[in-house]
Amino acid sequence: MTTSASDGKAAKMLDALQSDLKALCMETKKRYPHIKDSCEEAIIKVRGASMNPQSSLSQITSQVLYPLVQAAETKDPKIVKLSLTLMQRLIVADVVDTNSGEHVVETLWMLMEAGIEELKVLQTVTLLLTTSAVIQGATLAKALVLCFRLHFTKDATVVNTASATVRQLVSVVFERVVAEDAKYYKEESSGISTTEEEVEEHINLEELKVLSANSPKTLHPAAADAYLMFQDLVQLVNADQPLWLLGLTEMTRTFGLELLESVLTTFPTVFYNHTEFNFLLKDRVCALVIKLFSPNIKYRTSVPASMQQATPLDKPYFPIAMRLLRVVSVLIQKYYPLLVTQCEIFLSLMVKFLDGDRPMWQRGLALEVLHRLATQPNLLQSFCTNYDMKPHATKIFQDIVNSLGAFVQSLFISPQSSAASQLSSNSPGGGQGQSPALLAGMPVGPGVSPQPAFFYRGVYLPLCISIPTGQAKSSYLEMLDKLEPPTIPDGYGVSVAYYCLLDIIRSIHLVMMGPNAPAEGHSGVNEQYDPSEEERRIHEQLVNSAWCGLLAALTILLEACTDEAATENILKAIQTFASLAGKLELTTPRDAFITALCKSCLPPHYTLTVLNNASVAAAASSSSVSRGHQRSPSTESQHQYYDSEVRHQVVAVGTALATPSLPVGAQQGPVMLTNKNLQCMRATLSMAHCHGGVLGAAWHLLLTTLQHLVWILGLKPSTGGSLKAGRSTAETNAVITTAVIADLPVLSSMLSRLFESSQHLNDVALHHLIDALCQLSRESMELAYTNREPSLFAVAKLLETGVVNLGRVEVLWRPVTNHLLDVCQHPHVRMREWGVEAVTYLVKAALTHKHNPPLKDNQKLQTLLLSPLSEVSLVGHPDVRQKQLESLLHILHSCGELLHHGWPLILNIIGAINDNHSEHLVRLAFQCLQLVVTDFLPLMPWSCLPLTVDTAAKFGSQTQELNISLTAIGLMWNISDYFYQNQEKLRVSLTSDNQVFPDFPGVPNMPPFDKLWMCLYARLGDLCVDSRPAVRKSAGQTLFSTIAAHGALLHNQTWQAVLWQVLFPLLDKVRQLSDSASTDKVDQGGNILIHHSRNTQQKQWAETQVLTLSGVARVFSTKQKILQGLGDFPRAWALLLDFIHTAALSKSNEVSLAALKSLQEMLQAGRSSAPSTSGLPEDSTSPSHLNSSVVPEDSIANWNTAWKVWHTIGSEVTKPPPDEVTRGSDAYIPSQPFLTALVHIFPHLFLHIKHRFVVSDFTRLASVLLGCVSVPVHGDSSPFILPSFTEVVVTPLQEGILQALVGVEKEITEGSGASRAMVPQLFSLLLQFSSYSCQAPSYGNVLTRPHTSKGSTDWVTMNFVPFAERSMSMVVSLYQKTSNWQEVIEASVLKNIIQATITPLRLKYQCPAQTTWKLVITTLLTVLQEGLQLAREHPTHFKDMWPVLGTALDSFLFSNSPPPANQSSEDAERDEGIDCQVVELIREEILPYASSTPSDFIVSIMVLLNKGSIESASGVDSDCEGFKLREEFAKTCFETLLQFSLLTPSDLDPELDNTDKGSSRKSLETSNGFTAQDSTSSLAQSDSTQVTTKLAVTSLLHRFREVLVKYVEDEKLSGKCPLPRHRIAEISFVLKAIATLLSSLKKAPIEKVDSMTWTQLIGLYPHLVEVGGASSTGSPQLWRSLREVLLQYAQLLHPPSSPAGEVCDATDTTHLSLVNGT
Repeated sequence: MTTSASDGKAAKMLDALQSDLKALCMETKKRYPHIKDSCEEAIIKVRGASMNPQSSLSQITSQVLYPLVQAAETKDPKIVKLSLTLMQRLIVADVVDTNSGEHVVETLWMLMEAGIEELKVLQTVTLLLTTSAVIQGATLAKALVLCFRLHFTKDATVVNTASATVRQLVSVVFERVVAEDAKYYKEESSGISTTEEEVEEHINLEELKVLSANSPKTLHPAAADAYLMFQDLVQLVNADQPLWLLGLTEMTRTFGLELLESVLTTFPTVFYNHTEFNFLLKDRVCALVIKLFSPNIKYRTSVPASMQQATPLDKPYFPIAMRLLRVVSVLIQKYYPLLVTQCEIFLSLMVKFLDGDRPMWQRGLALEVLHRLATQPNLLQSFCTNYDMKPHATKIFQDIVNSLGAFVQSLFISPQSSAASQLSSNSPGGGQGQSPALLAGMPVGPGVSPQPAFFYRGVYLPLCISIPTGQAKSSYLEMLDKLEPPTIPDGYGVSVAYYCLLDIIRSIHLVMMGPNAPAEGHSGVNEQYDPSEEERRIHEQLVNSAWCGLLAALTILLEACTDEAATENILKAIQTFASLAGKLELTTPRDAFITALCKSCLPPHYTLTVLNNASVAAAASSSSVSRGHQRSPSTESQHQYYDSEVRHQVVAVGTALATPSLPVGAQQGPVMLTNKNLQCMRATLSMAHCHGGVLGAAWHLLLTTLQHLVWILGLKPSTGGSLKAGRSTAETNAVITTAVIADLPVLSSMLSRLFESSQHLNDVALHHLIDALCQLSRESMELAYTNREPSLFAVAKLLETGVVNLGRVEVLWRPVTNHLLDVCQHPHVRMREWGVEAVTYLVKAALTHKHNPPLKDNQKLQTLLLSPLSEVSLVGHPDVRQKQLESLLHILHSCGELLHHGWPLILNIIGAINDNHSEHLVRLAFQCLQLVVTDFLPLMPWSCLPLTVDTAAKFGSQTQELNISLTAIGLMWNISDYFYQNQEKLRVSLTSDNQVFPDFPGVPNMPPFDKLWMCLYARLGDLCVDSRPAVRKSAGQTLFSTIAAHGALLHNQTWQAVLWQVLFPLLDKVRQLSDSASTDKVDQGGNILIHHSRNTQQKQWAETQVLTLSGVARVFSTKQKILQGLGDFPRAWALLLDFIHTAALSKSNEVSLAALKSLQEMLQAGRSSAPSTSGLPEDSTSPSHLNSSVVPEDSIANWNTAWKVWHTIGSEVTKPPPDEVTRGSDAYIPSQPFLTALVHIFPHLFLHIKHRFVVSDFTRLASVLLGCVSVPVHGDSSPFILPSFTEVVVTPLQEGILQALVGVEKEITEGSGASRAMVPQLFSLLLQFSSYSCQAPSYGNVLTRPHTSKGSTDWVTMNFVPFAERSMSMVVSLYQKTSNWQEVIEASVLKNIIQATITPLRLKYQCPAQTTWKLVITTLLTVLQEGLQLAREHPTHFKDMWPVLGTALDSFLFSNSPPPANQSSEDAERDEGIDCQVVELIREEILPYASSTPSDFIVSIMVLLNKGSIESASGVDSDCEGFKLREEFAKTCFETLLQFSLLTPSDLDPELDNTDKGSSRKSLETSNGFTAQDSTSSLAQSDSTQVTTKLAVTSLLHRFREVLVKYVEDEKLSGKCPLPRHRIAEISFVLKAIATLLSSLKKAPIEKVDSMTWTQLIGLYPHLVEVGGASSTGSPQLWRSLREVLLQYAQLLHPPSSPAGEVCDATDTTHLSLVNGT
């Protein structure tokens, strides 16, 4: 299909040729027949070719071309036109060969010279040269010359067309070279041709230096043509003759330069690939350029024209200069590697174009070229590498930048005349009368947007062009049609320079950071800059060469710029360059640029030494740039304020931040910030944000500036370190416009983001930032020392930086926190407030940050993070401590569970309180401790537990808040619970770390768990001696409760430490403090009432003493089994007893009582723990059995010690005061509770010592008990102790004494035989007690009153009656058990008992209690029941008893104490019954055994009975004295006397006379019955019995006579009045008795009755008769009795027969006299 298409195309071509030839044929047939013929031939050929497909057009080209050449030669325009059209058709058909081509060229040359169809000719030449490469060599040269010549015709159209054609054809020539090179390169690569190196070897540079019309042989045809053409172009521009383009007579330099530029621009490869072209470039072109530079360099506008050379060539000509610079631009841009040296010259020359004395157009052109170069990073790098870095080369790059800087400075500082004239031309008055619409050259007014411009010192230069970044946009270099220099606008130079400077920085940035680097101003910390050594050196040189010039220019531009966008670009450029310098660690340029940036943020005259110093250094470095244009401060100051205020809106007015360099008194005025200042501030923030990593020491400059800006704007730090606008003008002293109020949060946010971005900085950069902040902060601190308001910016931002960099906390922590801790100690309150805020916030943030590895397991990190918080404790300011503790509380709440290793520090913080701290602080710290103890003990490592205890103890001992102290002690209890509940875990984890636990001497291998407990006990022990009673009490209770509850966990050996290092030291300390305590009344402090028992320190300490002593005793009691295992238990036991002894003797009732209770507790506990024999069977009391139950010697010693202490206490406290003391208040008298407690202890003690309790011990006991019982009671307390008189009960003390003695009695009666020796002493003691019922004991000479009476005496005697009676009861009981004991018999116990009864028996109704004598008589009767039998069995031991017994009986039966007047008859009968019981005892237990009873005693008994039997006849009428006649008693006595008459039982007639009724019968029956049963044998056994009988009868008769006589006398005296009933009864009884006696005696054997008895009986008869005579009014009973007795006398009227002369023997006489009382 393709073939058919090409065939069709060829056919069409042939058809068109035929038709065109036909047309030519028709046109020439008339005038030019030869041409017509040729045409026809050609038509035939063409037709033949079309008919024959095998033939081609190229074969007939010459035939077809021939008529066409002929036609052209006619010079007929129409024919020529047809001819040229046909030629073009052939050319287009590509059928023209070399020869044909020559013909064509010749033809066209001819037409050119003829001036015919020039445009068609040009068109044909173009087709001929562009469609194929057949035209070469001279033909080609001719074709080119043809075009050149047409370029210089008169016709503008032809000229322009020729110009375009020449340009095209010149390009075509070089394109052929490119194609040819490509072709040869292809062949070379396939090995066809020789290599380039081989070709180059044949090049002879010397030949090339010689101008020649022949091309070098080494060039291929196309290259040869191009070489010759280019050589001639240079020649022509240089105004020399061409060597190849022969016939070219004229050529303009401008056109030649354009052609050269075109070739150089389009075909650099040709020059690079061919040495020959390379040579042309270096040797010819560069020489030409340098030559053409000459007029431009030499010309100066400042030199007068007369001095300039007048030759036109030497005057700069704009078209040539402009084209020359274009060529230079191309050479530098495209051929720099080939022309390094030449470019140095070009650049040097171009830099000179910028000199101030050059025409403005020259400077503009140079700027445009430089801008082109500036946009090419590689080019700038090459300049730097090839020039600036070479030792002796010109620093071209530095010169370029410096010249730009100088150019910019010159525009403003030394304005060009053009600029000045331009300004002045705007107003006729030379600027004086400027139009109001132009202010400083700027259009102003409503609706007018000011043009971007630079305005500085009155010089206004608009920014008149806008060029995209990185592109060079030339205006004047493109003015190829201008022949005269254009007018350069005022702002053009500065505008291009501005872009040029920006692009230089951009290019340097691209060189350093690579082509893919982000645009400047946006580069961030993530940019990687990792050059090789060589690259780094290049980059350093780039920066070093450029910075001075850039800084000089940009500083002025920044200051002068009125446009926000342009300002932004300048700021970005400054940022970029500073960052590049920073990356290279070039501190001087970096700091200089940053200083410039910082200065732009602040108002013009702001006093900031840091920036001024830095800018001076920078200015010194860049002085070479400004070339004499260095600004002087004085001139600067004249304009700056005016400039800034005119150019920029003032948006904020604030106060300047004072600096240390400013004198203290100096005041800076208000400072104004413009919107441009704020824009610069944003740029500064951006700089720091994006390039913080390379700022290094420049951070200080930057941060100082920001700090001042923040101050001026009134931004204050807020939580977390961010800044916020002050709420009021008063607060900030800043006046902010509405425009900026909205911007302040943005600025604040940017500031925060800046420090947030520090997380992307590397460690070194971060340290630089922190150092700068610290330095800034130190300056603020320095300022604050002079009491000037400091800026808190640095502290706030240090905090912010710290917070965002917590991911690498180890890097920053120490420097940041160390500085903040310094701030915390600052005297200025705001300063330290923020210091501590920062520290605490940072610590809180760090602890909640997610670290890797996690914080929980990282001991080092925890310690690191908490250390600063801990170190805050060293700061003395309370506000700082408060913040510290608040944050700690927050930390504990938020992340306490993570802080496994940080607890020591936390506890140190909590425990850093002291009494100087306020109550609020203490409370705050304590809240933390409570949280720790309640929530975090399980999370805490064991090593912190001792510290926790110590910390809690510190709070216990603080004196600010009592409740906290008490709660802290409660916490210690909680801690002990924790120890207990987690004992297994703790035992496993604890180790003996000497650094953790204090030393416990004396217990070398104490287990760690025990050490933990010891820490707790020791701390509690310390609190037990606190100065406050409540704390002591709480601590003591907690200590002893803890020991009681958890003491079992301790090893036995640890108890040694508990005793000797906690408890005993505590007791000792308490004792000392208690002894030294004041007795002054405590100040009650306001309205708080203190009980009188606690109103002195001594009383308060007494409570503590009580608590500690009882606590220690309880420990001894509960833990005795453990303690007994200790080697020094006896020593401990003795020591504790010593403490108890001391306390018991205390004058404080509370202490002494507590001491006894403690002692009791110890002894009670000992009962279960100490071995005892009390449980042995009763029959095991033999010595051998006792030995089998071995009691440890230590235990024996312990109890002996206890007994001695008890005895000592008892002896000392009951010892009566000296005799001279009579008032109880002058002496110490122990209280009843105390004595009671003392006595109560004895039973417990006795349990342990009873087997070793001997008589001497009992003697000691008795002395104590006697002492106790004799102590009086104070009147105030007696109602609570003494029972009322009606209650027959004992007091607790007396009960205790009795119980003690019961115990002893039990041991004596049931125990071993050894203890029996104590029985007599026991009886003596009990009897002494019983004696107190009638006579209370005295207590020394202290005055007392009975408890029943009231009086002025304070001390009251106890009610001893119940006690004495109980004692007596015990005597009876004991005697009943022990009466037959040898010890009892030998000790005359019975006598002692009877002796003890005499007093109460004698007193009888006068006893304090009526129960007493009744009990005593009962006692007597009871013991006699037991004792009389023994007395008869052991007469020796009892001989002293009988007289005492007689006295006792007599004292009772005939007591002088009358019964109470109000005694009832029932009571009287009951009392009489008791008397009768005594007589019964005599009758039954004494008289029957008269033979074994001492006769003196029997006599005394008879006297008694005698007295009792006829009681009423004893003298005066006893009724008057209140006595009553005891009929029953008398009867009983008489019956007894009668019973023991002379009659024996065998003689006794049991029946009396039937008339003998009544009581005597009954009595006799009873008596006879008794005698018959019990006394039959005894009556008739001995002389003693005889005596008894005689005495009894004699006594009776004597008594009868007395009654009879008395009755008769009384009857006579009574007259008509009858005698009392009882007297009648008495006389009646006597009468009956006499009758009975007579009857008895008559029946008795005669020898049994002595004559005296009969004589006495008979002697009664007259008295009987008298009775009968006197009883005129006697009762019938009396008469009946009298009758009976008289009847008995009937048998005696005659005496019976009896041995005569019988008289009483001497004994009878004696006894009779005794009975009768003579």
